[in-house]
Amino acid sequence: MTSYLRRLLRTGAAYQLADAVSKVTALVLLPIYTAHLTRADYGTAELLLTTIILVSIVLRLGLGEALVRFHFIDTDPERRTRLARTATGTLFAASTVVALAVAIAAEPVSRALLGESHSAEIRAAALGLWAFTNLELAYALLRVEERARAFATASLINVALTIALTLYLVVARDQGALGLLLGNYAASAVVLVGLWLSERQAFGFRPGGIERAQLGPMLRFGLPTVPAEVSVFALFFIDRFWLYRAEEPDAAGLYSVAVKLAGVVIFTVRAFQLAWPPLAFSIESDEEASRVYARITTYYVLFTGVVVAGVTLLGRWLVRVFADEKFFAAHEALPWVALGWALYGLFLVLVAMAARAHVTVRNAPAALSGLLVNVALLALLVPSYGIAGAGIALAGAYVVTLIVMWLLTRNLFPVAFEWGRLALVVVVAGGIAVAGELLLPTDGVDGFLTRLAALAAIAPALYAARFFRPGELLAARRLLTTAG
Repeated sequence: MTSYLRRLLRTGAAYQLADAVSKVTALVLLPIYTAHLTRADYGTAELLLTTIILVSIVLRLGLGEALVRFHFIDTDPERRTRLARTATGTLFAASTVVALAVAIAAEPVSRALLGESHSAEIRAAALGLWAFTNLELAYALLRVEERARAFATASLINVALTIALTLYLVVARDQGALGLLLGNYAASAVVLVGLWLSERQAFGFRPGGIERAQLGPMLRFGLPTVPAEVSVFALFFIDRFWLYRAEEPDAAGLYSVAVKLAGVVIFTVRAFQLAWPPLAFSIESDEEASRVYARITTYYVLFTGVVVAGVTLLGRWLVRVFADEKFFAAHEALPWVALGWALYGLFLVLVAMAARAHVTVRNAPAALSGLLVNVALLALLVPSYGIAGAGIALAGAYVVTLIVMWLLTRNLFPVAFEWGRLALVVVVAGGIAVAGELLLPTDGVDGFLTRLAALAAIAPALYAARFFRPGELLAARRLLTTAG
């Protein structure tokens, strides 16, 4: 088990090295950005950034998921190369057509999505859609080959270019939402072209690059995953869209800052999302895979549970330190957003269970159930609770999604989850966080120190409750020593 955990941590850390740098830098720069942007500007930019990801999921046609799965089925290097060429060539053609159409129809698209004219921002989003979509597949190719160093290098270059361009456009040129969008995706386009050139043998931008014999099975596997992935990510889109259109752009801006400050959880989930599928599918024995899935789930819940508790207890201080004063109300949604993202990581475990059984059509009903619950909760809670209501809706929707997904997949690939240990984490970490939030001071040095003490009490409380099994703490110490 330790070897699998070490591999997951090593690849996850490598894949997320650039994202870690990006998240830290984003927090450092957030006071600068929030000082130069209005809440409405920030809400507009973040809504478009989220829309790009949502539309990109549809455009990718499930080819990234198919590439990851089929890569481990066929070990022949030449067929693997043809597989990669087929995926990248198909995606290049589809994304180019759609991005050009969005750029041409920028004005009506802006009116439909934002309710007002932001044509320049929509054209920047079209560039972002093209660059992000193709770059995600290029990164997927590096991941299946476990080329962590190349992945980290490309990602770090992307981060450096993004920071430089965004500072120039937002601060020096005062371009507002447009500057945020161009800074992000002009950099991605440059990195994408660089990867195409350096890895040109694996990219299918040539006559005969797309093989129908490869494309058909990939689409049959990948397309059924699209509705589910769209429904799942729509949970992160619909809240901002709802706040932007049903409330006001300012509310969407506050909520977006909460999302940004939940970066520790998002970083963990993103690392898990990138590293988990190659590990999950590479385990040949179903019995061993079942055991690994259960234990990794326990460790994931332990880590994210402590992080979410920390965000809940110390969220007000995070906002005060990392955002302009006019964004302070973002703390109201912060714990719920962090919880929602943590629950998303658990959904990835259930998706891997279904995919291991070569069944992907059951993901969609679970995700759609969550989306419907999210919309209902948004309508019910946002009028009274504002951005906090949107966060509660997100977390509630994911609870429903997980329950439905587990019911649909538990017989496909049985996994004996450690329910008792999972419940113990929820009770201890959740109980301490909720008690601290309700009973402890909400400002000042005394508030910070007492809440920090409450957070520090979670690990001893779990130890006293016999959460840790014999040898686990020693194995964890060895793992950290090896990593260091």
